Amino acid sequence: MSEILARNLDGKPVVGIDGTDFGTLYTITMDLESGALRDLVVDARGRASTGDTARADGDDRLQIPVSRVETVNDRIVIQSGD
Repeated sequence: MSEILARNLDGKPVVGIDGTDFGTLYTITMDLESGALRDLVVDARGRASTGDTARADGDDRLQIPVSRVETVNDRIVIQSGD
């Protein structure tokens, strides 16, 4: 897998493999002890409900586990949460 700098991900659209629009990437969280990436935090203002694919916080942001990332190009594509 090729390396991608985090600064190149800011504001990228986040979509499901079925085309669902989840919003735009706000930030990525990580485990401070292990250094492992944990969640994509997605700004989802004005977006439809996402079912169980992601957890929402009080700021209209979704937390999507990085394990669901399928591909990253001009957008971040994630697997469904089923």
